[in-house]
Parts: sequence; structure tokens; C-alpha cells
Amino acid sequence: MNDGSEKQPGLSVLDRPNSYIGKTVPRPNLDRLMQGRGQYVSDMVLPRMAHAVFLRSPYAHAKILNIDETAAKAMPGVIAVVTGAELAKVITPWVGVLSHLKGLKSAPQHAIAIDRACWQGEAVAAVIATSRALAEDAAEAVLVDYEELVPVTDMRTALDPDTPVIHADLGDNLAFERNLDAGAVDQAFKDSDEVVEAEFVFGRHTGVTLEPRAVLADWNSGEERLTVYLGTQAPHMVQNIAALHLGLDEAQVRVVCKDVGGSFGIKVHIYADEMATLALSKLLRRPIKFVADRVESFNTDIHARDHVCKARIGVSKDGTINAFEIDDVTGIGPYSMYPRTSAIEANQVVNLVGGPYTTQNYRARTRVVFQNKNVTCQYRGVGHPIACSITEGLVDLAAQRIGMDPIEIRRRNLIRDDAYPCGSPSGLKFEALSHHASLDKLVAMMNYDALRAEQAELRKQGIYRGIGIGSFIEVTNPSAAFYGVGGARISSQDGVAVRLDATGRVICQTSITEQGQGSESLTAQIVGSVLGVSMERVRVILGDTDNTPYGGGTWASRGAGIGGEAALQAAKVLRKNILDVAAAILQAKPGDLDIVDNAVVDADGGQQRIELHELARIVYFRPDTLPPGFQPELMATRHFVPREYPFAFTNGVQASLLEVDPQTGFIKLLRHWVVEDCGTIINPQLVDEQIRGGVVQGLGAALYEQCIYDERGQLTNANMADYLVPMSGEMPDIDVGHVVSPTLESELGAKGAGEAGTAAAAAVVSNAVNDALSPFNVTITEIPLTPRVVLAALGRI
Repeated sequence: MNDGSEKQPGLSVLDRPNSYIGKTVPRPNLDRLMQGRGQYVSDMVLPRMAHAVFLRSPYAHAKILNIDETAAKAMPGVIAVVTGAELAKVITPWVGVLSHLKGLKSAPQHAIAIDRACWQGEAVAAVIATSRALAEDAAEAVLVDYEELVPVTDMRTALDPDTPVIHADLGDNLAFERNLDAGAVDQAFKDSDEVVEAEFVFGRHTGVTLEPRAVLADWNSGEERLTVYLGTQAPHMVQNIAALHLGLDEAQVRVVCKDVGGSFGIKVHIYADEMATLALSKLLRRPIKFVADRVESFNTDIHARDHVCKARIGVSKDGTINAFEIDDVTGIGPYSMYPRTSAIEANQVVNLVGGPYTTQNYRARTRVVFQNKNVTCQYRGVGHPIACSITEGLVDLAAQRIGMDPIEIRRRNLIRDDAYPCGSPSGLKFEALSHHASLDKLVAMMNYDALRAEQAELRKQGIYRGIGIGSFIEVTNPSAAFYGVGGARISSQDGVAVRLDATGRVICQTSITEQGQGSESLTAQIVGSVLGVSMERVRVILGDTDNTPYGGGTWASRGAGIGGEAALQAAKVLRKNILDVAAAILQAKPGDLDIVDNAVVDADGGQQRIELHELARIVYFRPDTLPPGFQPELMATRHFVPREYPFAFTNGVQASLLEVDPQTGFIKLLRHWVVEDCGTIINPQLVDEQIRGGVVQGLGAALYEQCIYDERGQLTNANMADYLVPMSGEMPDIDVGHVVSPTLESELGAKGAGEAGTAAAAAVVSNAVNDALSPFNVTITEIPLTPRVVLAALGRI
């Protein structure tokens, strides 16, 4: 049979008259979730299930001298109190490094700390009891003797000679350093008419998910098998790592991911307390459940950003950008997170600064340093907001210095839309982007000239409005060049298996996962479009390593571009097989037949010949009526991974209109615009939802969200009262438009959209605030832009 890998004339999913591609259709899981019938780990109960509570260090850095669990073990309902040393007999430590990040180092990390606690909140013991409440009560009775050590909290001084080294065996607090020097940077700055410098400061923040991290581990000693119920973005990655560190074969571990109450990259990592829960289940031979409370989430969910970057730009009077240079420092906590590492964000910053612009003169240094704070790692956007804020902030400052409009300086320097394929000075390869088309569309959407005129009139009345612009590029569809090349067993491919069941319905098993972005919907839309069946007859199964093909899961905006293409190719093979069967039954030629509205029809004229449920009945229950020697096959599996380019890149441009009150420092968001190019759009509503959601998270970083530590490494705002997140009433209307440049790496042509909103949101808000405050000769290059920061810049406090 045809393997379906070639493009079949007339069968393009984009051209079929009844295709769902490009249409807004309801999510298949919408009714179930709206009725409160979601299946979250937090709600799950198993027979003999016990609850784990972790006793966590109150110190940022301390030796663990002694743990006395005598009183706790005697309390009602307590099953065990387990220390790090005891658990280490069941589970091995890990080191978060990747070989392609040369020089990256980290110390071994244990599931529960053994000798030292290295951040406030690191687990030092586990209490297991018959209920969460009893375990919490018993945890208070565990007595720990600590010797407090001097913490390393300031990343600016982490490498100073007199700063203590957190891990003596590593020699210093430098986890990773990368240097890049492309073009003739020194000469370019020398030839520039103006050189503008600034220091950009990015606050540390985290992803506040609706459902905290939760895990339920069930070791079945009779089967010698561990089932892990976990809200994760990458089930097969968890399966591999759990097996590796628990001394099991992968076949002995099943990971089940049902509904996930938000993720944003927070739930794509391996956490020590979750690994400890798996080990506790194996140790105690019973189901163990751990659900983080909100304080634990703030102290142990990965944090992100936390950069200080000195940067400069060289520009000519005619607006030509001649060079960029950055010197970036970021703090990542005491360990590099496993297995994706905490150096990826800094590496992305180096890769992406200056990305949309034509200059090839670029120098960069980034240093990643250890601290006694919670670990940082990948969070929605991974370096994009940092790189975009630096780049677009510098471009605006340069435009201001030479007296040029922010739109005009971008038009003169953005890579031309007809210049692709091309590369960046950092070595990135771009297939096809649309910076100028996107910028033109944005200017029209926002009525830019009218806004400028209105701004000038309002300033005469003492009302200070600002307009911020920012172009961006976004890494999507990562290949093995992201993690596999560095030795991490994180799959870059995804797989989909589709089959026609005995009732004529379609079952689709996919390795991508669902955290709210619409993976179920996009998969059903693609499969339904290729097969000519209605979406309600397509059932999508995901998030179960026992029941889905092997794949990477959903992260880095890869679900549609990689998982979607695998779905398309698998469905094409199944379609060919169905038509072969129909031709045998009808004594016709496969090429003369088509599938429309759940039935095989004549390709010419559309006359219905046989419904799919009748075809399936014959195949499954009356194969004796088929021609001799004919073997029907109503199931197909295909995998897909990009090969020609290491990544796909989307691009776009954003704008913000806001108002600043110079008396109070408050910023009121008035309007936000996004034009984005994610290639082929499968479901416009889902794409726009993703972009708006990403914008909101970017606005949170720009104005509200920050994990604030004191000099002793204590997180001072680990609660929803003191850690501010965007609320709906504070958000502006967000208008979304699109330009479409499909990738030629796949037949579907989809790239990704999940992080596009986050990429430039903070940059355009910062630029808009500086635009609003330009009459005061004030420039702010720090986020979050709290009233305190604004008033301090204005000299009012």
C-alpha cells in the first residue's frame, strides 16, 4: 500500500472543500470541562493511597546536622518519615547539563536534600500519612538541627572572589558562559554617529497555574510496575527519567497525564519533590500522592527571567543600525534544572538579540550564576521577552537619539520579506519571515498616525499617553538541535496513530499533550479534514505512555507544527487504505472515489456509494466477502520531525497604548495590538486565544509579577496577596491580526503560536511608558514597571 508520505494530487488538506483547517470550531473537550468533569491529579483517589508532605528548609543555605522524627512517627495516621539519606537508597541523584552547552556545570541534586539545603523551600524530609492534614500536623513535630550558612543572593556579586562558593567541588559560582563575536563590532561602533547604552533589569517571576503541581505515584509490586499520574507536558520524558533514576526499565513505568490546570512551561520539568513521591511509592509499596499548596508553589515551581543586561546599539543619522552588543548576567538558583537545564534561557537571549534586523555586527556575552534561591528554568517564551525587550528598547532609544519615528527606524532596518532564506549573526537560520508585511498591517490596524496626533493633543492637557512598538521572532518546531544533540532524552519527534473502528468512527492517538491550548481540537480538525469525517466522529487520546506513540509532548510551540504534521501524514495513509477497501467492495478504482461527510462517494459528482460505518462492518465482521488475498488495514501510524532547519521561526510585531499618571506612578493599559505570522492557521480562535493569553502573561511580567527575595534569600511574597498577577479588569482590549507564511518543511505548513504573545508584550509596554514619560526626559529599563519604579525614575520618591 502507498505509505502516504508523498503529496497526493488533489488531496491537500488545505484545499478540500469540507476542510476544517482555517475554521473556528468548538473544542472537543469543552462540554466536559464546562460541566466540571475534568480529571485532575488533585481529585484522584486510589485504594491504600497515602499523602506526602515535605518538610522544607526555612533557610536559603544551611547544613542539616540532625533530623529527629521520633515524635512525628508516633502521631496518629503517620506511615513513615523519610529522610534524604534513606530515600537515596531507592533513587539516584541527577545533574542538569547538556553537552552542546560547552562548559555548563551543576552539582548532583537529590530528591530530598541530604547534607545541605541550598534554597529556602528545599525538601529535607518527607512525612507520609493517611491524610494530608495528618501529614502536615506530623511535619511540625519533626525536629531539624540546622547550621545556617552565608547565602549567595546577588547575581551581580556571585562571581566576586570574596563571595562564598555554593558547591565547593565546582570551584566557583559560574554555571555557564557563552561569548559570541560576529562581524566587525568595534569598527561598526566607531563608524556610528550615535552609540546608546542602557542597563536592562528583569525581575524574577514564575507561572501561577490554576492547578498547583500534583503527582500520584502507584507502585504495583505484583506487576513490578509504576504508574505515575502527573500534570506534565512531556509524558515520555518523565517515563524515561523516572525509570533511569529508580533503576527500572522504561516498560516498567507508565505516565498518565489527564487534564492539566495550566502549565506555561512550569510543568515540563523534573522536580525533586515529584521524583521523591515516585521513590516513596516504590519504597512503601503503595500509592503516594503529593499536591503542592500555593506557598510551596511559589517556593518550588521553577522561576524564570532574573537577568541584568548591559547593552548598547550603534546607529547612523540616517537610521541605519550598525551594531548590537550585550553583556548579560542571570541567576538560576543552586542547581541547573534537570533535564532541560537552566542555561537555555541565557543561550536563547544570545541567539535572539537583534534577530529581526539586518546588521551582522553583534557581540554578546552571557554568564549564568548559581544563587541560594529557587531554581530557574524554561517558562513561556524562554529568553524571547528578554531578547526582545533589549533589542526593541535599544532601537527605540536610538530612534529617540537621532530624532526618528520608531516605525520608520524599523522599516529601514528590518530584514526584507524577500530576503529569505537567510541567517543571523548568532547562527540562526530563517526560512521565511514577514516583518515588513506584519509592520504594515499593524500600523493600519492601530491607525498609528491618528494615535500620534491624539497623543500630542492630550499632552497639552497634562495627559501622558505612550505608544510602544516591538518586532519579534519566536523559536518554534524545535528539532533534535534543541535537546537531543546535548544528550537529553527529550524527543524532538511526535507520532500519531489513527484507526477506523468497527462503527466507522476514528480513534486518534497522539503524543502531543493538552494543557489548554487546544491540542485535542487541532488534532481532530486535521484528521477530520484529511479523512472527510465530521469532527464529532474523531476521538483524540493523548497523555498516556501506554497508549500513544512515542513523542516529545507539547512545549516550545511545537504541538501544531510537529504533532499536527504527524496527524496529517497518518490520516493520509489511513485515507488511502480506506479508499482501497472501498474500491474492492464497490469494484471501482480508488482514484475514482473520495470521502465526504462520513461516506465514500464518487470523486466526480459526489454521489454517495458506501458509508464508513458500513465499510467498517464489512472489514471487521465480514472479511470473507472481500476479494481473495485482499488484506484490509484500517490503522496507520506516522511520526514527524523537522530536518532541514533546526527550528521554525514565527515572527510578528506588537504595539501598546497606555497612559501614565506622573503623580501616582500608575500605568493604565488602554489598547494592545498583535500581528503574528505562525504559518498555516488551523483554528483561528485557538490561535488568537493563545496569543491573547501570552500577551497577558507578558503584561504580568511588565507591570506586576516579581518574586522578591531579601538579602538572606527569603522569598518575601510567596502568596497571592503579595505576588500580583494580571486581573481581567486591568487588561486592555487585545486586537490580533495575521500574516501567513507557511513553512515548507511540512505539508501542513504550520509553525507555532503559543509563545508569540509573551515575546514582545513587556518590550512594547516598556517602550510605551518611556514614550509617555519623554517630556520628563526619563528612561526606565527595568521591569516590572511598578508605581515605585516610575516614581523613583521621576524623582518623586
